[in-house]
Amino acid sequence: MRHTGSAGNLRKHLAGGLACLLLLLCPGCRSGESAPAESAVSAPAPAMDSTALGMLINDTEVSVQWEDNDSVRALMELVREEPLTITMSPYGGFEQVGPLGHELPHNDTQTTTAGGDIVLYNGNQIVVFYGTNSWPYTRLGHITDKTAAELNELLAGSDVTVTITCE
Repeated sequence: MRHTGSAGNLRKHLAGGLACLLLLLCPGCRSGESAPAESAVSAPAPAMDSTALGMLINDTEVSVQWEDNDSVRALMELVREEPLTITMSPYGGFEQVGPLGHELPHNDTQTTTAGGDIVLYNGNQIVVFYGTNSWPYTRLGHITDKTAAELNELLAGSDVTVTITCE
């Protein structure tokens, strides 16, 4: 007597059960949804103590949720004794960019930015966005208390001065 029919049925049941389990565990796989792309818009990492660093754009104080990474820790150490003032220039109609005058540790990854994002470019330039872009950056933080219109008013058009302080 051959038992291949039973073994074949068992394999079908196990494969079906495994497929159901995967569908339950993978929310992006249900109902024909596609899984999210890993390098598209990346979610910010957990924030550091938001009172450790402060930021002014021209004379306007902005609230920033800073990333918890080596770049932000190095920036905090850089401004611990004395504020850092950076003259920034508009670029591309979506960002302000300015030289730090120092090299910070960086771990650039392909990133899609949004208005309010603050990133490190090439380890030695800070970029503040009022629009979007996709490029390899190291995330530093995100301005949390300004609308898109307020960011545009603060950043678009002409050079700005950004001051970063340790509070």
